Amino acid sequence: MHVPDGFINAPVSAAAGVVAATAVAVSLRGARRELDQRTAPLAGLVAAFVFAVQMLNFPVAAGTSGHLLGGALAAILVGPWTGVLCIAVVLLMQGVLFADGGLTALGVNITVMGVVTVVVAYALFRGLVLLLPRTRASVTVASFVAALVSVPAAAAAFTAIYAIGGTTDVPVPKVLTAMVGVHVLIGIGEAVITTLTVGAVIAVRPDLVHGARGLTAPLRLRVGGELIDAPAPAPAPAAPARSPKKLWAAGVVTALVLAGFVSFYASASPDGLEKVAADKGIDAKAEEHATADSPLADYGVKGIEAPRLSGGLAGVIGVGATLAVGTGAFWTVRRRRAHAETGTHAESRTPADETRTEAV
Repeated sequence: MHVPDGFINAPVSAAAGVVAATAVAVSLRGARRELDQRTAPLAGLVAAFVFAVQMLNFPVAAGTSGHLLGGALAAILVGPWTGVLCIAVVLLMQGVLFADGGLTALGVNITVMGVVTVVVAYALFRGLVLLLPRTRASVTVASFVAALVSVPAAAAAFTAIYAIGGTTDVPVPKVLTAMVGVHVLIGIGEAVITTLTVGAVIAVRPDLVHGARGLTAPLRLRVGGELIDAPAPAPAPAAPARSPKKLWAAGVVTALVLAGFVSFYASASPDGLEKVAADKGIDAKAEEHATADSPLADYGVKGIEAPRLSGGLAGVIGVGATLAVGTGAFWTVRRRRAHAETGTHAESRTPADETRTEAV
């Protein structure tokens, strides 16, 4: 659903850019509360993983494909504030390095694919988790529904922006019907990918899944032929935090394999927005991307003729670049939180405390 340049006029694109910049700024502050020493590197991994999976277009209808948007997945794994930042990093790397999504439309894309998907998905996810039994299975069920709904919600958000600033005169009801219709199908694929990924992480490290914090499966005992909840065990001593290095390494390898090898077998059909734009005439005033001549444009390495090698190498470069930029950004946010906490502790100390410290 990457909106290219020329679909939306300049004033509305600029307004969307302001909305996106504001959302990113607010998310930077919110992410300080979500990121710690263990989750900061995982947030960079989530961004790289979303980048990799977005290269895997899957068929959804005759001549149409779809791909992961990733807002629901990122929000559930690392939190909504950090999730917005993850998708923003992915869209920035795609637009600048791979000419995917217009640069003047970057604000539109972040608003639609990042902010809307995260807000809708996480709000629905949290609501379902509160209603369902507090188990890991509930998290996966809620993940499926949240991811499914987030995609047509993003399609509706694009239609709203098009209604305000579209550069063509296609009737808005036709655009809405076509966009939501095809993206409901894409949402099914999004839901499956999100559920499988969240379920896989919960199976090995539930403590690292933001949306699964505080959820435990109660022990059930069969007494007299009936299942009853067992008494709650006594609190165990706090165990030292386990390192996420193994999960991080496995995630990086998975992302590299998906982008560097599996992506060659992705569907070549246009995605939902491209198909609707071509069928309805939305793309009549589409503009060429500003970086269309870049060495990595269209997910290929210029100068390498073999398609498999060119696309695979571009995917690996993209994963590496997204991982580096994302991890660097999230570590910076984490360090600012640590500095803020250190400053707060220092300010809270009294002169008596300092005198005792010096005496010791």
